[in-house]
Formats: sequence, C-alpha cells, structure tokens
Amino acid sequence: MSSYDLYSTPVPTETWNVPMAGDARFTWEYDEGRDRLLSLYQKGKDKQWDATKRIDWDLEVDPINVAGLPESFNPLIGSDIWDKMSQKERDEFGRHQGSWLFSQFLHGEQGALNVSARIVQSVPDLDSKFYAATQTMDEARHVELYAKFVHEKIGMYYPINQDLAKLLAESLEDSRWDLPYLGMQVLIEGLALAAFGLYRDMSTNPLVKQLLAYVMQDEARHVAFGRLALKDYYAELTDKERAEREEFVVEGCYLMRDRFKGREVFEQMNMPVEKCMEYVDNSDMYTLYQSLLFSRIVPCVRDVGLWGDKVKAAYADMGVLDNAKADLEALMRQDEEIAEKVDEEKYAAELAARQDEVEEAIALGAE
Repeated sequence: MSSYDLYSTPVPTETWNVPMAGDARFTWEYDEGRDRLLSLYQKGKDKQWDATKRIDWDLEVDPINVAGLPESFNPLIGSDIWDKMSQKERDEFGRHQGSWLFSQFLHGEQGALNVSARIVQSVPDLDSKFYAATQTMDEARHVELYAKFVHEKIGMYYPINQDLAKLLAESLEDSRWDLPYLGMQVLIEGLALAAFGLYRDMSTNPLVKQLLAYVMQDEARHVAFGRLALKDYYAELTDKERAEREEFVVEGCYLMRDRFKGREVFEQMNMPVEKCMEYVDNSDMYTLYQSLLFSRIVPCVRDVGLWGDKVKAAYADMGVLDNAKADLEALMRQDEEIAEKVDEEKYAAELAARQDEVEEAIALGAE
C-alpha cells in the first residue's frame, strides 16, 4: 500500500520543490583539517549501523498509545473536553497523537537528509564535508526506520507541520553556507534530540525506547558537528552579520516552539481547536515539556556565540533561558551511553534466550 493512502489528510503527490541559492564549494586543500572535526568524522564512520538488523522489529506497539506514555502526559486530562469524550474517541485521539508525533519525526529526518546533503556541497572546508557525508548516511537510515515504524506499527501518516516546513525552506533557500548549519544542526536537530530524549525516557514501549536511543546516538554527533563548525566562523562575524544570524535564531526558535503543540490533531478530529490549544498552553506538563525541548538548543546557541540581547529576551519570553546553564557535552555523552546500554541489555537478553534453548534441548535429550 502506498504511503499516500495512509495519510490522515490528503497530501500532494508531486514533490515539494524548495529552490536553493548559493554555491557548491570546492577546495584544493586536502591535508589540513581541524582535529576535533576529523575525530568526529572517524566516530561517524565507526558508529554506522543497519536499521534492519539493529532494531528488534518483532516487538509489538499499541497504536492507541504508541510510546506507552502515562495518562498525565495528555494536556487534555481533567478538561471538560476530555470528560465528554467516549472511550472510542479517546482511543482514536491517542492513535492520531502517535501518528502525528512520529510523522513529524519522519518528516524532520527527511529534511535533515536534504540539508546535510546541501551542507556537503556548500561548506568550504573539507573536514566539514567529510563529516556531513556521514551525517547524510545517518539521516537516510533515520528516514528508513521512521517510515517503517509509522507504516507498519501505526498505519497512519500526518502531513508535515508547517512551522517545520517553513524553517526547512528558510535553511535551504539562503545562499550563505552557514544558514543550513544553523537551521538544521542547531535548531531542528537540537529540538529533535531533546524531543527524542523526552520520549525515550518516558516511553514504556521497548521498541520505541530502542529506536529513539539509537537515533539519538547519531543525533548527538550531529549537534556537536554544528557546534564545532560554526563556533570558529561566528567568532569572526561583524556585528551586522551576527545580528542577522541572531534574528534567524529567534524566528526559528519560535517556529520550533510551536511545532510540537499538536494543533493538527485537534483540527483533524474536529475538536474545539482554540480551547484545546488553551489547555495545551496552560498545561504544567507542556510548560515542562517546552523547557526540556530547548535543553540542547539554548546552550548550543550560546556556545557558538549568538548570544545577543534579542536572543536572550526571546528565550526569557519562552521560559527557557535557564537552559543556558546546561552542560551540552554531558547531555550528549549521556545520549551515547544510553544507546550502548540498550545494546548491552539486548545482547544479555539474547544470550539468556539462547541458554534457555540449549538447556531445553539438553533436557529433551536426556529423556
């Protein structure tokens, strides 16, 4: 069955064509490179994996509560809207929420695939081209696994969120080589990394926890790449150039803040949209959620040197300024360690299963 047949709302069958400006840059310097970026490139090569083999696709998923989240994560709990809904309507709402969330993860990864390929072309230095090439492979793998997950485990897609689409288009359309970095590596990837981490930690579904842990292992390197590549360049910007980038950050962060509110679900299910959005905006869970979503973006923006008054004022307005104190390296190191722990637990479970099979075979032979 075609993906087009599984969308909650019909989407155009023709491709979404985003015009791109700027140059494909070649360099004839093959011997010089920044050690940290080249080390990241080596790590990117070493950490490649196969989504078909590493993910345990036989694990079951409840399409009504895809991630197995607690009821308290629903911002409508306790509202008159929720109280009036039948169990069937609540179940359908849960299915739509799961479809919407993982569809946005999927579309974001396709965006990252295109932007990372664009970075290979536009970035002027070879060490960055090397790493961006490994990221392009990572993003292809992420698109592959999210598409398989949505298709086989949920059975319904949602169209791309328009806030995400706008930031993707702006990142690709700008002729300056650093804007795809800033839009994708810092803003979109930074937000995705935090969202993946939140759902990874709160999910009770083994397949979802596994999938997100492995994707995050890659994404942590991608954010580190953007941070390393931009930090040196932004130190040399004029005040005018820095102000332009900061304006881009402010607009992009407001778009990313609104990306995960789920308005499309309320619209699709013919619910009272504005009232539902009011519950979302005033939900204690969403306030915490929003703060956590910016846990990677804010310290990264500060670290690359885009830390002017407008940026700080925007983060204060969103209630996420305190994230500037976060230790980004520690967070990303944790993301890698969690993926390694999932691998260890999988190996231990597989070994135990094989031992049980051997013991059962020995017992049958003894009879």
